[in-house]
Amino acid sequence: MSLPKFKRLQYAFAAHLRDPERNPGPVGIEDRRMRVYRDLFYKNVEGFVASGFPVLRKLYDDAAWHRLVRDYFARHRSHTPFFHGIAGEFLHYLQDERGEHPEDPPFLLELAHYEWVELALGISEEEIDFNGVAPGGDLLGGVPVPSPLAWNLAYQYPVHRISPDFRPNEPPAEPTHIVVYRDRQDRVGFLEINAVTARLLQLIEEKPGCTGREQLQAIAEELQHSKPEVVIEGGREMLDGLRRRDIILGTRTE
Repeated sequence: MSLPKFKRLQYAFAAHLRDPERNPGPVGIEDRRMRVYRDLFYKNVEGFVASGFPVLRKLYDDAAWHRLVRDYFARHRSHTPFFHGIAGEFLHYLQDERGEHPEDPPFLLELAHYEWVELALGISEEEIDFNGVAPGGDLLGGVPVPSPLAWNLAYQYPVHRISPDFRPNEPPAEPTHIVVYRDRQDRVGFLEINAVTARLLQLIEEKPGCTGREQLQAIAEELQHSKPEVVIEGGREMLDGLRRRDIILGTRTE
């Protein structure tokens, strides 16, 4: 009550817009006028959430979906004023605030993260830069350079396959490895990879001074493979395929 009157009015106005069932509208403003703001604010936020998570939206009927978004709108305190940040804020809400609900699928968090990654890469201000990179360099003899716009991800569920017709209740025995990337034409794509390719990309990030051959030799040792050259030759094909998609940009020239 120590706040100035105009601030108390602002807080009451915002609280009512967020959660009109629990917070009455400001005194002196007729509900007909408040309804305009309630609808405008909620529909804008709901529209951005639905467009940012299109697969997730299809998994809920209308009533359950609006309960979900209403809860987010009422409880979450966003830390960005930008509309394109709503998807990230919604992901934070799912991960840290929502808790367990019987209508939520077991893969909710992983699917939401996967859909957010696609959006995040699409709007990222990061650019592919070929300075210091030989695009056609020898990926075994040289040092492979990964794209900053390629994210090496692992999920318990095959999130790229989930749809209203495919809703697994249990994760498969092996994790799903996916690279989500944006190429030089600014097209966002994904590539399902195996565990060896995922490990190769991880090593390239962790040991940026090693040649492709050295990285693959390390993998052969980890696998205790009796014929390291088989792993290395297979790795050459992996690296070439990654380069064709701009996941690997080439080799370092410095």
